[in-house]
This record gives sequence, structure tokens and C-alpha cells, in this order.
Amino acid sequence: MTHPHLTTFSIVACDLDEPAWGAAVASKFLAAGALVTWARAGAGVIATQAFARVSFGPRGLDLMAGGLDAQATLDRLLADDPEREHRQVGCVDAQGQAAAFTGGDCFDWAGHRTGAGYTCQGNILTGPEPLNAIAHAFETTSSDLAGRLMAALLAGDTAGGDRRGKQSAALVVVKPDGGYGGDHDRWLDLRVDDDPDPVNRLAGLLELHRLYFGKTAQENLLPIKPALASELQGVLARRGYYDGPVTGTWDEASIQAFWAFVGTENLEERWTPQDAHRLDPVILTFIRERFGDA
Repeated sequence: MTHPHLTTFSIVACDLDEPAWGAAVASKFLAAGALVTWARAGAGVIATQAFARVSFGPRGLDLMAGGLDAQATLDRLLADDPEREHRQVGCVDAQGQAAAFTGGDCFDWAGHRTGAGYTCQGNILTGPEPLNAIAHAFETTSSDLAGRLMAALLAGDTAGGDRRGKQSAALVVVKPDGGYGGDHDRWLDLRVDDDPDPVNRLAGLLELHRLYFGKTAQENLLPIKPALASELQGVLARRGYYDGPVTGTWDEASIQAFWAFVGTENLEERWTPQDAHRLDPVILTFIRERFGDA
């Protein structure tokens, strides 16, 4: 039985200061993120592609969690693989060491690049330019790990990407107990499974993730003074959450109306009644852009 190749470009990386491990991928392949990217906080991250052996993902994470470094893990995965020359794999371990392999029978253009805390790889590319662009963007972008991975993927896409075209893209970042609710490591797991412009669509999803789950420093929160209270009351009244007068007094009725609005818009990570008299400026921007003129 033959299988379609995961003609793909990807990057796997870590930022030990966060600490976080993550991967980004784009491909002319349906739902590439479901097969290519594998990550576990405190263990590492893996991309498996080309004539992908998907089991390399969970097996490799188990090996790195057990103490093997990236290169030893890669060697172990490939050691008894009769199709190794058709595989392409990138690994970054818990300590940030990177290793990659591109088999000699991967379809041109195929190759990989490794750097401090990352490796990027691709096959059936337009040439080496996408990988060069990915590496440069990752190394020079000032952001958290998710932002650097997204910048790298955008750069690879702009530089040519998969020469067959575009279909899917994905971004995953794990942190110890960093997931929603704090009891798992999946801080971010975004996928565009079938879209004519998947990488740019993915960038938009990352911005939404930052809106809903990002944190603003306490010192940057805005006091809800009368002018701002009046603005919020006006929005709440127009949206049907508040039926009181627009007085500029941020009273209990206004707070409860705003809490109902926050619940509808899934903004609970950025505002609760426990800190009722201050507002995250990200929420204010969201309100003004989406509801300010209606």
C-alpha cells in the first residue's frame, strides 16, 4: 500500500526561560498538524514528516522523557526502520538540544537546518530559501516562543514553502501545567486543516488566542473612571446587558452586566468581578473595535 508524502515545512523549538516547547508546520496535506507535530512539556518536541512514521512522535517523546537527548532519540527511532531514507524528522529535547534527519530518498528540495534550541526541516520545497527564511525569522524575532514560531512559519510561507501549494498549518506550544485550567501542558494547540491560505489564517488564530488567554501585567490595568464607565455602560446598553442609566458610576448593576458580557465573549481569563474596578486594555481595544460604533 502506498501513502501520500507529508510534503511539509516545519520548525520545532524550545524556550527554556518560559519554559516552553513547541512546533509549527505547514503543508499541502489535509490536517498536517494532526500527524506531524508532537510535544510534551519537560520532555521535548518532534516533527515527523515526508513518508511520515507517525509513531515516531509519541515514541520519541517517551524516549526523551526517559532521559535520552535529541540525537540519541533520533538514532533510536531510525535504527530499525527499513524506510529511514524516506523519513524526515526533527527533535528538540528537554535541555534544548536539537537533532534532525533528512533521508536520501526524500523528494527534492529536501533538507534541514539546526540552531540553538531549534531545528527546521522541509521536503518538496521550492528550494532552500524557505528553510533559510524560517531559521532567520526564528533567530531574529523578539517574542515568546509562540510568536517566534509563527514568525518563522510566515517567513517560510512567504519564501516559497511547499512547491505543490497550500492546504493546512498548525501551531502547538506546551508548558508545565500551562494549559487551560492548569492541570495539563497544552498551552496552545491551533490548527487550520483545510484552507487556501492556511498560514495567514493560523496567524489570525494566534491573535485570538492572545486575546482570550493572554495576561496583562497588573500595573498596566486601567482604572474604570467615570468616562470609561460611561463608555462601557453605553456598549452594555446597546448590546442588551444593561438597562440602567448611563451615569459614569461603575456600580454593582454595571459590574454584573459587564460580567455577563464577559461570559458571552469568553473573556473570563482577562476580567472577573474580583477586580471589578480595573480593566485590561486588551479588552477595551476588543470592545472598541467590535462594539464601539454600534
